[in-house]
Amino acid sequence: MRAIFSSSAYSLSGAPCPGGWQLKIAVEILRYVSLVAYVVLALATINQWRRQRDRAAAWAALGFGTLGIVVVLAQIVPKHPHGFVENFLQRLDIAFLLLFPYLLHRFTTVFRSATSALERGLGLMTVAILVWTFALPHIPEPGEPRSGWFIAYLTGFLIHWTVLSSVAAIRLWRAGRGQPSVARRRMRLLAFAAALLTIALFAGAATSQSYSALSLASSALGIASALAFLLALAPPTIVRMVWRRPAQARVQDAILDLITLSRTQREVATRVLEPMADIVGARALSLRNDEGELIGSYGLPDGEAEPEPSDAQIFEVEIPSGSLMVWASPYAPFFGREELRMLETVGALTGVALDRVRLFQQEHEVRLALERADEIKTNFIALASHELRTPVTTILGLATTLNRRGDELDERQRQDLRDTLERQADRMAKLVEQLLDLSRLDADAISITPERINLRDRIEEIVASVAAERRDDVRISVDPELEAPADPGALDRIVGNLVANALRYGSPPVSVDAVHHDRHLRVFVEDRGDGVPPQFVPELFERFTRSGRERVGGTGLGLAIARSYARAHDGDLVYEEAEPHGARFQLVLPVKNTVS
Repeated sequence: MRAIFSSSAYSLSGAPCPGGWQLKIAVEILRYVSLVAYVVLALATINQWRRQRDRAAAWAALGFGTLGIVVVLAQIVPKHPHGFVENFLQRLDIAFLLLFPYLLHRFTTVFRSATSALERGLGLMTVAILVWTFALPHIPEPGEPRSGWFIAYLTGFLIHWTVLSSVAAIRLWRAGRGQPSVARRRMRLLAFAAALLTIALFAGAATSQSYSALSLASSALGIASALAFLLALAPPTIVRMVWRRPAQARVQDAILDLITLSRTQREVATRVLEPMADIVGARALSLRNDEGELIGSYGLPDGEAEPEPSDAQIFEVEIPSGSLMVWASPYAPFFGREELRMLETVGALTGVALDRVRLFQQEHEVRLALERADEIKTNFIALASHELRTPVTTILGLATTLNRRGDELDERQRQDLRDTLERQADRMAKLVEQLLDLSRLDADAISITPERINLRDRIEEIVASVAAERRDDVRISVDPELEAPADPGALDRIVGNLVANALRYGSPPVSVDAVHHDRHLRVFVEDRGDGVPPQFVPELFERFTRSGRERVGGTGLGLAIARSYARAHDGDLVYEEAEPHGARFQLVLPVKNTVS
């Protein structure tokens, strides 16, 4: 850009040309190139505002559109203005030029506001220099001596421009720290372009000649500044690709890992969140699945809902099978718009990966369930072949003996056979009853009907029925006045199984206790045996599991049936180690639906 303090901002001069005609041609060519460059810059920023319609784009369009007006007016204003209109246009051109650094500063405050004192000071300084521009008696033409008033104005002009440009450039340069590669380069390129334009103005102000080496340098610097502004505000796609190449390479590696390596949703989050943050310079990200469960975060302390400080721009990216929350820099919406769109693309791929992992986990769970079902079926066949065959064979043998040779036996022998026959029939009846219980529970054919019952009386009946001759080994510690709503049949099945197991697998004394607390009925059955082996606890309530119990026998169905009844009652049955040793089972039943 050439010196603005000639007959107009970009007018030609009839002053002597000490550099010769070659210099004159070079200066003229650069001035026209500068005109094209700043007009293109103005149109680019206006088009950007038309597409984005946000505050940052509006201030950029206003600032660089003002520069476009400056170069266009410079071609309209005569070389030697005369009259009120021409002089007014000349000063208006200079006023528009003075407005640019202030508008550039206001552009930077869109992202992070300046202090009120700084805002007032810069605003007053701009108003003062604008008033001075129109109040100036005379602007010397090229080659004309400069008066003291004009030199004072020129000094104020340069101070105003330097202060505002420096504030804007420093804010942009500092804000670039910590930004992703694209935004950082764009912001620092803006700061560099503002500095170049300031130098160009100083070079132009230092000469009163239209055609000189200094004018040539001023025009060259002005063009370089325009190109730098254009590259910072509207970088071509290929330039963006080069700038973001390191972060993009990390993202591509992460996507490849998503496709080939991830096996859990948390693993997906671990692999992809940090590279995604690098794309837009996000302070933090959180990834949730389609159920709203947080499966991973980046930059968020444990237990924190959002990062500190909280002046970030927050975006929610809807992705398949989940959502992505992004705490981005306030500069991201303007300087990283394409990067945000790229983040949405990566987010979509992440959603696909989450969905793939979910399907993989479902397939794995189904496969495990099928394997478990096959194992249960095998166990059932083995159980039926052993547990049912033994009593059936025994019953058949005893019945045959009594029928064919009963008359040959004395009364004591016949009584022993009848007692054995009764025990085996009872054993088979209980096994059949357990299998029927399981089939009804699986078919949801069990009807749970709570009734208000006296727990002490009911538990004494259950213990008397289950413990029989070992009744003295069971201690009942239940308040005789305690009443609670419970299904009598379900309670019989659950507590009966627990007491029978405690007597069979544990050691006396067996204690039974019950309390009504926090809208729940809790029944405890505890023994003083060795307890359940730790490795068997996870499978304790599975069907047909009898690990560590083969020495005692049993079907391995009692606890499975007890828990099924508890859950049909909207409750649960849990196991815990007793103190100092033994097994302790806790039955928890809700009592909110009382029956009078």
